[in-house]
Amino acid sequence: MPTASKVILAEVRGVRRLTPHMSRITLHLDGLSGFDHTGPDQLVRTFFPQSHQRVPVVPLSDDWWTEYQQLPEDIRPVVRNYTIRRFLPARRSIDLDFVLHGDTGPASRWAQAAQPGDVIGVLTDGHGYNEPEGTTSRLLIADETALPAAGAILDAQDGSARLLAEVNGAQDEIPLKASVRWIHRDGPARGTGELMVSHLSSVPIEPAGLYVWIGGEAGMVKAARRHLVARGVPKKQIYFCGYWLHKRNDNDAFLEAERAEYFAQLA
Repeated sequence: MPTASKVILAEVRGVRRLTPHMSRITLHLDGLSGFDHTGPDQLVRTFFPQSHQRVPVVPLSDDWWTEYQQLPEDIRPVVRNYTIRRFLPARRSIDLDFVLHGDTGPASRWAQAAQPGDVIGVLTDGHGYNEPEGTTSRLLIADETALPAAGAILDAQDGSARLLAEVNGAQDEIPLKASVRWIHRDGPARGTGELMVSHLSSVPIEPAGLYVWIGGEAGMVKAARRHLVARGVPKKQIYFCGYWLHKRNDNDAFLEAERAEYFAQLA
């Protein structure tokens, strides 16, 4: 994690539709001060302009959160978390892949209309992928929201990782450098977790030397982790992160339990 991270303005230089529900947006960074590469699933906080703005008003100091809270609501940008799909420091360029789900969220709404010249703010915020010593095999588990991070992890691997990926259907598959088992919902709503765990139960697991990275809807992530622990994978060999919440998990009890489990893995 950089010692001094500040929000950097980033201009859209390219927009490419990868699937009917995913768009890749290439951004040129205004600068690289404090924007070091930290790991393959590097997180960035993204600052989106409000509808009446072309460029977001972003915090300028290292203490960005305090400054952000002090901004008037009518100019305060919307902040969301994304993982970098590709980072090219020499070009001061990053790719962010956005799952498109209509106008139901500010990030999807912005991404659907994004054009070259549009501007957002980005702030690097570390990474989670961290193989323990003695790792000999790798299993990644993701829904579409975690595919950018999984893709970046696979790009950094030697090809030995496996990926279990849940998407809507065959039209949502994307080329990746790995052995991928694609799981198609073909109708049922995403985010319940049952489909992923039912497929995971048929995946051969050898706990010794295995490192597991799980990302996606919070309920699916927790269910997959518990399944693997029950099959003998030590908790310290599993990293997990909830990227979004299905409406049935959007309650205080679930969030408190998720927060406790997440911080326990960092202890």
